[in-house]
Amino acid sequence: MKLPTTLLALVVVASGLEAQAVNVRNGLALDGYDPVAYQTEARATSGSPAFTASHEGAVYRFVSAASQATFEADPARYVPAYGGYCAYGMARGYRAKIDPRAFTVVDGRLYLNYSLDVRDRWSKDIAGYLQKADANWARLRDSTSRE
Repeated sequence: MKLPTTLLALVVVASGLEAQAVNVRNGLALDGYDPVAYQTEARATSGSPAFTASHEGAVYRFVSAASQATFEADPARYVPAYGGYCAYGMARGYRAKIDPRAFTVVDGRLYLNYSLDVRDRWSKDIAGYLQKADANWARLRDSTSRE
């Protein structure tokens, strides 16, 4: 009987199309960059596969065991805003990929952008964009809409 096989295939394909609350690419949050280093070193630093932690279904990498332990003690402090999607895109009402080097830390919170140019645009009205992005994230966080 072909119908059950067809239905199963549709379910598998549809489940793969759902957007995630956390921006994960190739199995990693932040493209493998260390979420703690953004705040402690004020720079984007690639993490190591030797130091990882999972949080909200995403795998994060770290530069050291100390950085990993810092994250594990208080992950909410270090995970990026808007699930790691572009803050400017979120302000405009959609999820967008990020360049992990295009970041800003505002009041202890990590915000990422699609590119360095987009980060510069976003930086011109951070307060205004944050207000819009917060409202849009409340709507988009658990939706199944695509980027």
